[in-house]
Amino acid sequence: MSVYDDSIVNPLVTGKNGVDTLIGKVLKKFPNESPINANWIISPYAPTPTIIEAARSLYENHTVEDITRHEADKVSTDKTIAYILDVIQKSKENQQKSICFVTGVPGAGKTLVGLDVAVKQTYQGTNNSIEEDQAVYLSGNGPLVAVLNEALAQDNFKKCRVQGEKKKITDSRREVSKSIQIIHRYRDNMLAKIKNPVENGVLEIDPTKAVRNDSAGFGEVEHVAIFDEAQRSWTHKRLADYLKRGGTYGNKLKVPNFPLSEAAFLIWSLDQHEDWATIVCLVGGGQEINTGKAGISEWIKALNEQFFHWNVYISPKLTDAEYAEGRVNELLENNANVTYLEDLHLSVSLRSYRAEKLSAFVHALLSFDDNAATLYNEIKDKYPIVLARDMAKARRWLREKARGTERTGVLVTKESARFKPLAIHVLPSGDENTVHWFLDDKNNVRSSNYLEDAATEIQVQGLELDYTCLLWDADMRYENGEWHFYRFNGQTKWIEQIANTESKKELQKYMLNAYRVLLTRARAGMVICVPEGNPNKNASGFWEDSTRLPEFYNGTYEYLKSLGIEEI
Repeated sequence: MSVYDDSIVNPLVTGKNGVDTLIGKVLKKFPNESPINANWIISPYAPTPTIIEAARSLYENHTVEDITRHEADKVSTDKTIAYILDVIQKSKENQQKSICFVTGVPGAGKTLVGLDVAVKQTYQGTNNSIEEDQAVYLSGNGPLVAVLNEALAQDNFKKCRVQGEKKKITDSRREVSKSIQIIHRYRDNMLAKIKNPVENGVLEIDPTKAVRNDSAGFGEVEHVAIFDEAQRSWTHKRLADYLKRGGTYGNKLKVPNFPLSEAAFLIWSLDQHEDWATIVCLVGGGQEINTGKAGISEWIKALNEQFFHWNVYISPKLTDAEYAEGRVNELLENNANVTYLEDLHLSVSLRSYRAEKLSAFVHALLSFDDNAATLYNEIKDKYPIVLARDMAKARRWLREKARGTERTGVLVTKESARFKPLAIHVLPSGDENTVHWFLDDKNNVRSSNYLEDAATEIQVQGLELDYTCLLWDADMRYENGEWHFYRFNGQTKWIEQIANTESKKELQKYMLNAYRVLLTRARAGMVICVPEGNPNKNASGFWEDSTRLPEFYNGTYEYLKSLGIEEI
């Protein structure tokens, strides 16, 4: 039966008359297993999907409850979705402007909630979108948007062909992209309608560029917009500098002296509706991997100073220290339109369905918390985490673990540099490469399953695989009880990044969070490969490779091993 170590066997084939005989043989094969439970017999088969699988199901008008299985008692996604949809409905009925802030632990399903709200609001139980009520899911994460759009477009194209409908794949891509967009292009669409140059620091719609709707004003964007990772919206300075030089994403429109942050401009855009609008901000905490981000305080500042007529619905967790430096209560104390709701916080991780405490373990590992070893012991049986010093062993472990349609992949940080000696290449930039990496079949060399191209934190943020190998390079090293951070000069040596300036402190934070992201991408288990380096010297007594000395890696390896992580 080709039994795995968890008593799962390969698919067995039989006719209807042989089912009872086959079940009898299986039971004899596993005489010590627990008897079959009656509840198990009548329960549905509902494996937890990846975000890509979940998006496909949502697009087919399923619900989050239909497509998520979870081993914890409390999964609050449905309550959160219902509350947001109720806010949208009341905003429309009462002709009001509303904004919701949704928080959640890493992997709790914030993206799922955003996608589900977009689909439910747009289709409202029908097969066709309701144009006047359409919602759009927005993300600054280009790879995530590209992968989701392509996955949904391929499904849409195949379904239409099966039904005999003549349709091109480009038509499917265009249709899907209305509901899921990259935030920069969405922003540029509204920028093209303003008076330019901006006078006296005040944005105004140019009536020669935008058609006024009698009931809705100049708001040509959707009435409902969902912003994923809202804390990563750009600061005023970054957006102003970007628009001053003409941008890179959409129309390359130059707007000198732009007066708003990205958060303020996005609220302003929906505020151009004269009837109603709703914004949903999905907020993550402590996972920044890029610079120039404003944080959630910029949204609150805009609401307090310019959009005080908006109703604010907020998760109580937004007052925690990781959001707006713990100043949310202080920032909102004079805003009379604030309502705090527990239903706007997602407290249970859905990503790692076998290990609720994975996020806590990763946090403890990276912060040298004394509970790290205890947390590892609590999750290791359900969620295997192992160490390797050899990529060949790491690849073999991944291939032995994955079965069926489960996906594997190698991950590195963007600061990694000395991976070529290990027969690893970094996945080239460009969303198309990420799409192939996540979606192509196992027999395609561009697929993640080939374990040749390693993706970085930029390419996998918000996405996931079943089993991963994190290749831990010399860019972040455990030395004398703390992390030390390095950048390779591209030629001969690593240069330590001492936190003696604000920019260096920010860089260290982003490098640390890059490892946090990569350590939480696997849904079922991972291997951490810390190379041995090159201990050899040439005939002259010099190191063969001074960029990969064993001492660069050994400290990290010994630290991880001290937590109890077993080496394969």
